[in-house]
Amino acid sequence: MPTTTQAPADSTSPPSEFIRGIGPLAAISLVVGSMIGSGIFIVSADIGRQLGAWGPGALLVVWIITGAMTVTGALAYAELAAMMPKAGGQYVYLREGLSPLAGFLYGWTLFAVIQTGTIAAVAVAFAKFLSILVPGITPDVFLPLGQVRLPGAADAIQLGLSPQRVVAILMIAVLTALNMRGVTLGAAIQTVFSVAKVGALAALVLLGLTLFRQPDIAAANFSGFWGTGDWSLAVVPLIGAAMVGSLFSSDAWNNVTFAAAEVQNPSRNLPRALAIGTGTVSLLYILANVAYLNMLPFWGAPNGGDVLARGLQYAAEDRVGTAAIEVAVGAGAATVMAVAILLSTFGCNNGLILSGPRVYYAMARDRLFFARAGTLHPEYRTPIFGLVTQAVWAMVLCISGTYGQLLDYVVFAALVFYFLTTLALFRLRRTQPDLPRPVKAFGYPVLPALYLASVGALMVILLFEKPLFTWPGLLIVASGVPVYLLWRRGVRA
Repeated sequence: MPTTTQAPADSTSPPSEFIRGIGPLAAISLVVGSMIGSGIFIVSADIGRQLGAWGPGALLVVWIITGAMTVTGALAYAELAAMMPKAGGQYVYLREGLSPLAGFLYGWTLFAVIQTGTIAAVAVAFAKFLSILVPGITPDVFLPLGQVRLPGAADAIQLGLSPQRVVAILMIAVLTALNMRGVTLGAAIQTVFSVAKVGALAALVLLGLTLFRQPDIAAANFSGFWGTGDWSLAVVPLIGAAMVGSLFSSDAWNNVTFAAAEVQNPSRNLPRALAIGTGTVSLLYILANVAYLNMLPFWGAPNGGDVLARGLQYAAEDRVGTAAIEVAVGAGAATVMAVAILLSTFGCNNGLILSGPRVYYAMARDRLFFARAGTLHPEYRTPIFGLVTQAVWAMVLCISGTYGQLLDYVVFAALVFYFLTTLALFRLRRTQPDLPRPVKAFGYPVLPALYLASVGALMVILLFEKPLFTWPGLLIVASGVPVYLLWRRGVRA
C-alpha cells in the first residue's frame, strides 16, 4: 500500500480544480444517457421467460415497479445532491451520513463491480448488436483463458477472448481516451448521444403503437394478459428475481452526482436532472414494452423458425427491439434498429466512463485510494489515472462472462448502497438538522421510507433467488473492510 507517495488532503499544492463544464441540459443528458443503454432492447426476453406463466401482465408489472422505485430513489437523492454538491457524489453522502468506512466500501465496490461491471456489460451488448451489421463478430471464444467456478454455481464461468469481447474492449479504450480530453468534450458527446437515443426510443414507442402495430398479435397478447399462473403472494419472489434485468436497465441514474463538482449551479441543476431524467426514462421504458407487446407475440418457442415463432421470450440473442422492428417492416429495418441501439450503448458507456473516476478522485483526496487518482491533468482537468485504471479493470471483466452474468453481478451490489445511502438521508436529518438543504427529499419521510423498504425486500429476494452472483457480490462488499483498514494503516505509517 502506498504511504509516503500520498499527498495530504491539505497540501499547499492542491491539484487543479475541476472545470464546471456540465450545464443543465448536459446534466439531464448524463442521467438519461447513463440509464438508456442496451438493456431496454434486450432484457425483456429474459423477464418474459422467467414469468411466462403469468403472461404479458407480469412483464409490465416488473417495469412499472422498477420505474416507481427508480424515480422514488432519485427524488430521495435530490436532497443529498443539493446539500453536498461535491465530486464523488454518493461516496460523499455515505461518508458524511454514515461513516468513512461506508463511503469507502461504496467506492471499493463501485470500482470492483458496479461501475466497471456495468461498463463491461454495456460494451459486450454493443458488440452483440454490432454483430448484426458484421456477422463475423461472434460470441464464440477463440482464445480460452480458463474458467472460474463460484461457490454454489452449477456451471463455471468461461474466461476467454471472442470477437464480441475484443470489440467491447476496443470500445472502452476509445471512450476512455475521449474522456481524457476534458469534461466539456465528454459532456458534449453525452448530450448528442442522449438526444439521439431518446429520439430513437420515442420513435419505437410511437410507431409500435400506431403504424407498426400488429392487431392480431396485440389482441392475442392482451386477451391472455395475466397468463395462467397463480397470482398469489408466491409470485412476489419470482417478480423480484425477474427485476434484475429491468433494474440493470434503469441503473446509473446516480452517476450525475459523481460529477457534481463539474455541474453548473449544482444545488439547482442536480435535483432537476435526477427528477427529469429518471421520470423520462422510466416512462419511455414502460411504453417501449407496451409497444413490444403490440408487435411481437409474448409467448414463443426457443427453436422457432422465424421471428414470430420465437416471440418476445426467445428473440434471437434476446434482441427484442430488433425483433419487433423486423416483424413490422422486415430485416432491413432490423439493421436500422441495430444502428440506433449501437448509438444508445455508445452514449451510455460514455456517461459511465466519464463519471466513475470522480469517485476515485474523492477517495484519493481522503487518502483511501491511489494518490495519483486524486490529481487532475494540468490542461484537461480530468482524472487521468482514475480513467485508465477503471478502463483496465472493465476490460478484464469483459473476458469473464456473458451479458446476463455481468448484470446479475452488478445489480445486487448497487442495491446494497442505494439502501445505505437512503439510510444516510434519514440519519443526516437527525444528526445535522440545521445543515442547509436547498432541496428536500420529496414526500419525506413516507416516500423515502417506501423506497428503503422496497430495496431491502428486493435484496432479501435476490439473495435466495439469484445466489450465483448475489452472495459473491456481498462478499466483495465485505472484502473492502480489510482493504480499508490497510489504507488507514498506510496513512498513519
